[in-house]
Amino acid sequence: MSRARPQHPNVIVIFTDQQRWDSTGAHGNPLDLTPTFDDVAQTGTHAAQAFTPQPVCAPARAAMQTGQYPTTTGCFRNGIPLPEESRTLASCFGDAGYTTGYIGKWHLADSDPVPAHQRGGYHTWLGANILEFTSDAYRTVVFDEDGEAVMLPGYRTDALYDAAIRFVADHAGTPGVDASPPEPFFLFCSLVEPHHQNEIDAYPAPVGYEERYRGRWMPPDLAALSAEGGTAHRHIGGYWGQVRRVDEGFARLLDALRSMDLLDNTIVAFTSDHGCHFKTRNDEYKRSCHDGSIRVPMALCGPGFDGGRRIEQPVSTIDLPPTLLDAAGLDVPSDMQGRSFLPLVQDPAAEWPDDVFLQVSESEVGRVIRTSRWKYHVTAPDADPWHDASASRYVETELYDVVNDPHELDNLAGLPSHRAIADELRERLIQRMVEAGEAAPAIEAAPAQPDARRHVDPYVHTSSWKPARFGHQPRTP
Repeated sequence: MSRARPQHPNVIVIFTDQQRWDSTGAHGNPLDLTPTFDDVAQTGTHAAQAFTPQPVCAPARAAMQTGQYPTTTGCFRNGIPLPEESRTLASCFGDAGYTTGYIGKWHLADSDPVPAHQRGGYHTWLGANILEFTSDAYRTVVFDEDGEAVMLPGYRTDALYDAAIRFVADHAGTPGVDASPPEPFFLFCSLVEPHHQNEIDAYPAPVGYEERYRGRWMPPDLAALSAEGGTAHRHIGGYWGQVRRVDEGFARLLDALRSMDLLDNTIVAFTSDHGCHFKTRNDEYKRSCHDGSIRVPMALCGPGFDGGRRIEQPVSTIDLPPTLLDAAGLDVPSDMQGRSFLPLVQDPAAEWPDDVFLQVSESEVGRVIRTSRWKYHVTAPDADPWHDASASRYVETELYDVVNDPHELDNLAGLPSHRAIADELRERLIQRMVEAGEAAPAIEAAPAQPDARRHVDPYVHTSSWKPARFGHQPRTP
């Protein structure tokens, strides 16, 4: 007997930590690590070019909860609590009658246990501010609504998925017994894996999993750069093992929804806060402009997202909050700076900008614009990355042609042949910074690096060029 449906769909977000986009088979990983994610990407909606707005934990999480840029919330680096007055996903769904729950890593408070007033408005709570500090792979310690420590059994990823399944079961109602449909629920399940365990600087996978993947396939950027340094060869086996277990838990969650007759009325979104470059771009794992640091997996299924849709345009995880609200039939707050990509799901030709904007902190005060073709990165040489959220002066630092150089090994910044491209991207970046609430900065050109071998055909390489119909000449840019 099928149970009565709530008026609005349930919504679940699975949020991993430090997961590269190319850890998934949908993005070409040959190790069969993510069959569940890959199936959702194929039969649901796959955001093929998804990026974080900030490649470090707390700022990315603040953006995910609020739909606002880190410089707007003030959480531009780790260690800055989310302002208590922030309107979060929990606030929006809760005000609409949803039961809201949070499980796992928070990283938006200033202590553990997280005080009630710093929990973003979630009704039920089973989490820790910095979960990798309160737990390890086989000892998961979180805190409940009363601030009491709770130890969850099993491997950490499994323990958090088990808690998520219990939450769903507790709020699903009983078919044939409940006279009225249960309240819809919004659940945010935030995993630690595949993040490293800080105190040992390692990626502890479940027993036996690291051995499966040690010494096997490695993404080309890591393979190319590991000879110069980094930890990819040492850590990749454990990292892949963690990714595999995350996907197995994802399958269990979907099976639980299916068994409770909830799968067809539950939107499930899977994504990550940022990627991981294994110290090949700087002296740690993220906080850089490169795709290894900023590009993430993203797929959704459920009402409005089923049917095998693929979004080719660049989208940001800052766009996910308004998208989820929009798909649930709720109003999107006007102060959200992300943009619902539900129109793209419904119509691939819908209007959408061909770029995403990123802010970088802690390692630098940096700004990035990433299009389908180009990556343009500037840094502020006079700014303190731990104290300054933004700057008035930046210098061009990196320019990549990510179509012809997808592993970002050839920095084109300063080449006269690419000056026109850099100038156009500079103006686009300034525009995006202003739209995000920042003051328009001065951006200085990179020092010239003459290279007579380079030539850019404006018809082919300007980002504003669009293919002409057969029989017509392309317009002059």
